[in-house]
Amino acid sequence: MLKIAIVGTGNISQLHADAILAMGSRAKVVALCDIYIEKAEFLKSKFSFNEAKTFASHEEMLASGVEIDLVHVCTPPSSHAEIAINCMNAGVNALVEKPMAPSLAECDAMLEAERKSGAVLAMIAQNRFRDDNWRLKKLVDSGAAGRVLVAHIDSYWYRGRPYYDLWWRGTWEKEGGGPTLNHAVHQIDMLNWIKGELPVEVSSMLANVAHDNSEVEDISFSAAKYKDGTIAEITGSVVHHGEGQSVTLQCEKAKIQAPWSMVAESPNPDGGFPSGKKNEEVQNALNEAYEAVPELKFTGHAGEIDNVYAALENGTRPLITGVDGKRTVELITAIYKAGFEKRTVSLPITPEDEYYRQEGILKNAIHFYEKTSSVENFGSIDISTGNYKR
Repeated sequence: MLKIAIVGTGNISQLHADAILAMGSRAKVVALCDIYIEKAEFLKSKFSFNEAKTFASHEEMLASGVEIDLVHVCTPPSSHAEIAINCMNAGVNALVEKPMAPSLAECDAMLEAERKSGAVLAMIAQNRFRDDNWRLKKLVDSGAAGRVLVAHIDSYWYRGRPYYDLWWRGTWEKEGGGPTLNHAVHQIDMLNWIKGELPVEVSSMLANVAHDNSEVEDISFSAAKYKDGTIAEITGSVVHHGEGQSVTLQCEKAKIQAPWSMVAESPNPDGGFPSGKKNEEVQNALNEAYEAVPELKFTGHAGEIDNVYAALENGTRPLITGVDGKRTVELITAIYKAGFEKRTVSLPITPEDEYYRQEGILKNAIHFYEKTSSVENFGSIDISTGNYKR
C-alpha cells in the first residue's frame, strides 16, 4: 500500500482526494499539509482521512518521521519547485499539479533533483486521461487521418472578476501568469503530446480585457510553426462564456477533434471545391478506429493517479514525467516572450536566454493592471473542470 501525503489542501486537492479514494486499498493518506492548518483539517474531515497527521509546513512534515511514498503537490505554482525538490531530496516521490513551475530554471532544478535522488517526478496533465483525447492521440499515431496540417488548441474558460481577488492569483510573481500558464497548460500539453516535439517559432498577442484586479493576461492568441511545416493556433482564455475546451486537427484526409467529431470532404476533381458528398470511406474507417479504442478504466485525475501509482508499484515510468512538464512550460514561456516583445521568437529557450529564469520573466512582464487589494482565502467551493464527460 502506497503511503500518500497531500501538500496544499485548497480546492484542487479535493479532486486528488476523490481520485485517491477511487484507488481503494492501493493507497492510504498519511499526511496533509497546508500553511492554513485549518484547511488541512477540513480535508481530513471531509474525506475521512482519519489516520492522517496534519502539518503547517512541508518541511515539518518531512522532518516528522511519517513514512511517505508519494507527495501530491497541490500548492500555488510559485512553490512547486521548492516543495518537490525538498521531497525528492528526502527520498520521497513527487506528483506535481500543473504547471510544473513558472520558469524553465525551476523545471531543470526539479529534474536535477529527480536524477540525483532517484525519486520519481510526475506531472499532472489529466486531460490526456480523457477518453476523447486518448482516442484522438491513438488516431493520430495510426496515421488513419494522414499527417496533421493545422492544429487548433482552444482553452476557453470563464472566471469572473472575484477569481483574481485571492492573494496569489493574478500576480506574475506568485501565479506565474494568467490562463496561458494556468488553464491552457492542459491543452498545450495535449499539443506537445500529439506532435511529440516543440515548435521552432512562436508569435503571440496577450491582453487583459475583463479583470482589472489582475496584473496578468486573461486571454492570449498564439501561432506556432513546426519544423515539418505544421501550424498550430493556441487560445488561452478565462473570458469565454460556455467554457469549451477542444483540440481540432485538420489532417490530410479529415478533420478530427476532441471532444469527438470528424468530417472528411470529397473534392470535386474539376476545380477542387467540396463535391457536396463526404468521403464516407474515410469517415467510416475513422469512426471504426475511434470506437475500437477501449474506454479508460479511470479518467481525469483518477486516470493519471492510477497511472502514477502503477508506475511506483511496478518500478516503471509514469506517462507524464517532469520532461513533459518542462516541455509545456517551455512553449508557454515562448508565448509570453513573444507577447511581451511583440515579435516572433525561436525555440528552444536556452539557459542563456533571460526568460529561462523567473527574474527575466518578471523583468519583462506586462502589467495590464496593478493588484491593489486581495482576500486571504475563499471558502470551499466546487470548481469547473471543463467540457469533457470522461
